[in-house]
Amino acid sequence: MGELIAILSGKGGTGKTSVCAGVATALAQLGEDVLCIDCDIGLRNLDISLGLADSGALSFREVYEGNYDLSQAAVHPGYPKLRFLTAPVSCSPEEINTEAFGHMLRKARSQFTYIFLDAPAGIDAGFRLCASFADRVILVTNSDPASIRDASRTGELLELMGKESVRLVVNRINPKMFDTMDITVDDIMDQAGLPLLGIVPEDEHMVLAATFRKSLLESTKKGAAAACRRIAKRIQGLPIPVSL
Repeated sequence: MGELIAILSGKGGTGKTSVCAGVATALAQLGEDVLCIDCDIGLRNLDISLGLADSGALSFREVYEGNYDLSQAAVHPGYPKLRFLTAPVSCSPEEINTEAFGHMLRKARSQFTYIFLDAPAGIDAGFRLCASFADRVILVTNSDPASIRDASRTGELLELMGKESVRLVVNRINPKMFDTMDITVDDIMDQAGLPLLGIVPEDEHMVLAATFRKSLLESTKKGAAAACRRIAKRIQGLPIPVSL
C-alpha cells in the first residue's frame, strides 16, 4: 500500500510547494509511482512548481465525485511515473466531502507508492484535511524566528492530532546569513522541537524553473535540486547524510 505524505508549513512563504514538487519529482525520477495532489484550494500553485502549468489537470474534486478516474490524472511529460491532480477553485475547504476525499486516497494507495498532499499554509481547514489522512508529515520552515515559532506551534497541533511521524525540512538556507544570525540547523531543530529530514539551500533555479515552466530537477542537478534528491532517498529509507 502507498504512503500518504502531507507537506505542511505554519506560515506562508516558506517554499513549501517548491519542496513538495522537488521531492515528489525526485522520487519519480528514482522509479517510484508518485501522485501529487494540490490541496491549496483557491490558491493552487503546485502545477507551476511541477512544470505542469499548461497541463489542464483534473481537480481532485472531479475525481472523488466520480466524474473521472485516478488513471486520468495528468502525467508529467518528463517523468512518466509522476501524476498530478490540482485543487478545485469553485469551493472552499469546508465544502470538501471528507469521506469521498478519503475514499479517493484509499484508491490512490493501491496505485501509487507515494501520494503527496500539498496543503495550504496555516492551520485552517485545508491543513486539517491533509494532516488527518497523512501517514507522514513533512513540515517546511525557514530560518527566521517567525517561521520557526510557527513550525513549533504546528508541530504541537500535529502531536495533539496523534501524528507521530513528523519531520522538519529547513528551506532557503543561506550559510552567510546563518553566520550573521549566529544560528545553526541544530538550533532550529531545538526551537521547533522536531527531528530533521533535510535542508535545502537558497537557490535561484527555483524561481527560474517556474518562470520557464519547468520542474526544478529539469533545470539543474545542483543546489536545491540535489537537496530534494537527498530528501527523496531518505524517504525511501536510505541512510543519506544531511548536507547542503
